[in-house]
Amino acid sequence: MDLAEVGSVGGFFALRTEAVGGPAEPGAHAGAYVPFAQIYAGDTAPLTARVDKVAAKLGAPERRIAASVAQLGLAARLWSIALGSAALHGEVPDLDPARLLWDPLGSSPDDLLLPGPRPFPTTGGAAGASVDDLAAAVRDVVQHGHLVPLAAALRADGRISPALLWGNAGSALAGAVRELGAWSRRTGRPETGERAAAIGAALFTHPGLRTTGVSWNGSFRRRSCCLYYRCPSGGLCGDCVFDRPPQRPSA
Repeated sequence: MDLAEVGSVGGFFALRTEAVGGPAEPGAHAGAYVPFAQIYAGDTAPLTARVDKVAAKLGAPERRIAASVAQLGLAARLWSIALGSAALHGEVPDLDPARLLWDPLGSSPDDLLLPGPRPFPTTGGAAGASVDDLAAAVRDVVQHGHLVPLAAALRADGRISPALLWGNAGSALAGAVRELGAWSRRTGRPETGERAAAIGAALFTHPGLRTTGVSWNGSFRRRSCCLYYRCPSGGLCGDCVFDRPPQRPSA
């Protein structure tokens, strides 16, 4: 798998693949890589550490804001890696939660590590996978394999709206499609952007993503807000449902 070229699209698309030592102990998180499966199985200490870090960095007045921003970043990483490989090379990396490792205190591209990457099986095979085949593989790998159990883990860590998390997932997917389109124009490879857009459109047919936003002329406008505007230095994201920040309630 040529994940190096996928990583050339941008930081969110990069994935480290070198081998590491043995798995971290349960509950470890400071500078240690942990498999996502460990978090999804109930050891949410690494996820709590990530939300704490984001909260401190943003000065978030509510923990759910930091949880939202943390999840949005992870969703963007996962969609980008899987969709980028599908659009560029017609294959999807197997991001098995038991094998994909995460440093919750790290940042892109050092936050994710997948030793010995391998392709996820598609119906048409690597040589003949259709857009629908690739979309199904990306959905299995990212949406079902990570975003659904990640949302459950976040809700176990603290109160946060499922609709907000789905909105973040839709926003992150639209952003990955947009970045691949821009890369394809810069590099003179329009077929990559076209395939990314087609796979993205197929992914957005899922009920969980279908109602997260509205697309037109290559733009995306979400129907929810990630809450970033509520941070002291926050503002509205480019695809936010709001035209201007809502007035914050007085103390």
